[in-house]
Amino acid sequence: MDYIIYFVITIAILVFIHEFGHFAAAKLCKMRADVFAIGFGKRLFGWNKINGFTFGDLEKDFDTQGNTDYRLCLIPLGGYVKIAGMVDESFDTEFANEEPKPYEFRAKPTYQKLFVITAGVMMNLTLTVAIFWGINFFQGKQVIKTTTIGELSSEGKAAVIGFQTDDKILSINGQLVDNWEDVLTNIFVEQISVDKEVVVERNSQQVIINIPADSIKSATNEVPFIQPGETKPVITEVMKNSPAEDAGIKAYDLFLSLNNIPLNTSAKAIEVISSNPDVEMPLVIQRDVDTVFTKVKPAMDGKIGVVITDSYTGPIEFQSYGFFSSFAKSFEQVNFVTIKTISALGSVITGEIEFKNAFGGPVKIAQYAVQSADNGIISFLFFLAMLSLSLAIINILPFPVLDGGHFVIILVEGLLKKELPIKIKIGIQNAGFVLLLLLMAFIIYNDIISL
Repeated sequence: MDYIIYFVITIAILVFIHEFGHFAAAKLCKMRADVFAIGFGKRLFGWNKINGFTFGDLEKDFDTQGNTDYRLCLIPLGGYVKIAGMVDESFDTEFANEEPKPYEFRAKPTYQKLFVITAGVMMNLTLTVAIFWGINFFQGKQVIKTTTIGELSSEGKAAVIGFQTDDKILSINGQLVDNWEDVLTNIFVEQISVDKEVVVERNSQQVIINIPADSIKSATNEVPFIQPGETKPVITEVMKNSPAEDAGIKAYDLFLSLNNIPLNTSAKAIEVISSNPDVEMPLVIQRDVDTVFTKVKPAMDGKIGVVITDSYTGPIEFQSYGFFSSFAKSFEQVNFVTIKTISALGSVITGEIEFKNAFGGPVKIAQYAVQSADNGIISFLFFLAMLSLSLAIINILPFPVLDGGHFVIILVEGLLKKELPIKIKIGIQNAGFVLLLLLMAFIIYNDIISL
C-alpha cells in the first residue's frame, strides 16, 4: 500500500506542477483552457463554475463557457490541460472546420504558442531549482572529504583508462581537488569537451593519467565510473518472505563480508550472491555500532531479496550556504544532473547502454519514492527534484506527443507562416501516441520482471 500511496503523491505533485505551467501560460496569453486534469481516462470527480463539484463524466456536449473543469481522472500516470484550438492527445478536431476564434491556441502568434508549450518544462525546472535551493540553504551539504578512489572493477572504464584502487586524486587539469565533489565536477562538468590530465598519488609517487575528451562522455554512463574509498554496500529494503528476511537482514545494514570475501561495493556483493545460488554463506553485517554474524542462502535464481546500494562511511564535512550562494549552488547541481542525463540518453541511442537499464516506470518510481520517504522529508524532496528534472529533459525531446514534439511543429508552422494540415498533425500525434504506449508497456514489463 505504501508503494501506491507514495507513487500517487509523487506523480500528482509532478503532474500538477507541469500542467499548471501550461495552464498559467495559456491564461496569460488569453487562451481558453477547458480542462485541467490530473490523470488520464474516465473523470472520477471535478469542479467547474457552471455546475460546481460533480462525480463522473460531464455531459458529452457540456459547454464550460470559457471556464475550466478541474478534474481527477482514473489512471494516475500523467495529466493534461485541454486548450481550445490545439491538436493534442485528446485528438479533438471539431474546431478544424471553423474559423479560428481569438481565444484559441491556433489563433495566437508563434511566440505565445512556444511559451505555452515550454511552460510545463520550465515549471519542472523551477521546482527542481527551488527544492535544491531550499535544501542547500536550510540544511547545507554534506561533502565527502576524500579524493581516494575506492575498489575498481578490472574491466571497468576507470581501470582501462589507468586508474587503480586507492589512487588519491591530487589535481585535474592543474586544479587542486579537496573532496569528492571537486573530483566529479572537474572531470564530468567543467570543460567536458577537453582532455583531462589527472595527477594521482600512488604508492607515495605521483602518476599522471590522461583522459581523452571522447572517453569522458562514455565514462559518465558507467555507474559508478569511480567512487570514493571507504564505501560499503548498504541494504535499503528487504523483501518479505525472502532469504534475506530469513537471515535476519534489516534495512540500513552494511555488508562487511560475504562468504569470507570483504565487500567494498554493491557490485561485488551482487557478484558473490548471484554466483552462489542455493549455497549457504557466512555474512558479517554492521548494524549501527554492532557487528552481526549470520548466514544467508540465495534462492535458485541467485537473489536474496534485497535492494542494495553503496554507502560512504568515511569522513564527511558539513558545508553551509547563504541565501544567494545556495541559489547559485542549485543551478550548479541542475547543470551537473542535466549533463549526466543527456549523456546517458545519448548512450541509449548509440547502444552503449541497454534501454531496459536506462528507464524506470511506475514500479521503480514507487520503490524509490518509498525508500526516499523512509529516509526523511529531505531525501524525498531530493528524489522529487531529481525526478522533476528528468521529466523536464525527457519532455522537451523532439518526440511526437511530448512537449518537444509540439515545439518542433510550432516552429515549422512559424517558418512556413501557416498551419500544417490537421490530418498531418493527427497522423503525427497518432504515431507518437502508439510509440509512447509501446514504450510505456515495455518499461512497465521490465519493472515487473525485475522485482
